[in-house]
Amino acid sequence: MATTSKTGGTKPSMGATEEFFDALAKRGHEPLLHSASGTVRFDLVDRGSVEHWSVAIARGNVSVSRRATKADALVRLDRALFERIVTGRENAMAAALRGVMVPKGDLGLVMLFQRLFPGPPCARGGAKAETGRVPR
Repeated sequence: MATTSKTGGTKPSMGATEEFFDALAKRGHEPLLHSASGTVRFDLVDRGSVEHWSVAIARGNVSVSRRATKADALVRLDRALFERIVTGRENAMAAALRGVMVPKGDLGLVMLFQRLFPGPPCARGGAKAETGRVPR
């Protein structure tokens, strides 16, 4: 998918992964991570290639890069699964328990980081808010 830029050309539109990390980088400070320090790297696998996202955390201050940096915690998973996690359609803890998301290293840091992932759409005012009940 592409969007038209102000100069008339086209540029690729951001997917959920890019939007998640871009928003995190723009915040600069994340209060939910005020007690955390370290680096979490996400290796997202897509058709044989690996996309790297590294998040450096220093007592809530965050920076994001696309480099395969050394990390205190490494999380390897399918890119499509990560897209579902950052849109609230999949739960990171459930994915780890099923073995489809593989965290290594500082698991405490991964547990703190997962607080940043959104809850399911109905918990954010989706279907339940519209209908008054949770969809089945």
